[in-house]
Amino acid sequence: MDRVTRHPMVLYYLLLGAALALLLLGLLMVLSSSSVLSIRQFGSPYTLAQRQGLFAVIGVVLMLVATRIPIGWWRRLAWPALIVAFVLLFAVLIVGVEVSGQRNWIDIIGPFRLQPSEFAKLAIILWSADLLTRKQATINRWSHLLIPLLPVPALMLLLMLMEGDVGNPLLLALIVGGVLFAAGAPLRLFGVLGVLGVLAIAALTLAAPYRMSRFTSWLDPSADRLGDGWQVTQGQYALGTGGWWGVGLGASREKWGSLPEAHTDFIFPVIGEELGLIGTLTVLLLFGVVAFVAFRIVQSATDTFMRLTAAGIGTWIIVQAVVNICAVLRLLPITGVQLPLLS
Repeated sequence: MDRVTRHPMVLYYLLLGAALALLLLGLLMVLSSSSVLSIRQFGSPYTLAQRQGLFAVIGVVLMLVATRIPIGWWRRLAWPALIVAFVLLFAVLIVGVEVSGQRNWIDIIGPFRLQPSEFAKLAIILWSADLLTRKQATINRWSHLLIPLLPVPALMLLLMLMEGDVGNPLLLALIVGGVLFAAGAPLRLFGVLGVLGVLAIAALTLAAPYRMSRFTSWLDPSADRLGDGWQVTQGQYALGTGGWWGVGLGASREKWGSLPEAHTDFIFPVIGEELGLIGTLTVLLLFGVVAFVAFRIVQSATDTFMRLTAAGIGTWIIVQAVVNICAVLRLLPITGVQLPLLS
């Protein structure tokens, strides 16, 4: 079995199958969870689902194109991608639009909106993988390891925080940590960075009342049941009423307005309500397959750049999924990040 799963084509089809299964399930659940909101806003139950379908088609096409691009070209794209990411992050501070209290989107045309922080994650993965590949011989020397690796992501984090975003800066920091770990950085470095990260999160939480309210509602949602604790409480109601097999596809009661962001950040409770424990476990299993394949690629890759890039992308997808699901289950405070491939 171990020999079979190490074969490149087996890993390729496992990853492709899991990603497409999550994507198709996401399309189905967005159609179900957004139908009521879509009627209220656009007069049709299909508008939001059609947008999701359009984005899914574009994503699949870009995925197929990406699989045909040689590794060498990805390395050449690292610096241009980083420059474009910074330009977009600066642009969103000037011409960005506010969504749910965060100014981190740029309107393009029609339903198309660009979230520069998402592009920044990919750019920092490519750039840091290329940088650490070139510095592989001096990876144990902190001066070579940290400069310029940490200042560049730190500037990205600052720009994202200026947009009012906290979830994506947290993910960006963890992504860089995943690339560093795969590169073989000294373990004591993660201890230092971990302490600094906890202090930074504490300072940011105390500095903004709405972040503090999210933290307190996480500790005790019943203290403000009709206010800050509403979303997480309704999400738990949805998961609790689903039982083993759910109430049936399309039969969610929470999507009628009780559960905020039912088709985006909190789509996981709707899956639990309509498809039950079996549905939620299926989602966890599919993300587990993605994590397994990412680990195998990092473990077996002979090209350093490919190994570090796979580590960064794997960290991105899995950590974002974990953060979203843990927030829904009240294991972590709500950070406002979406469930990858599904919402």
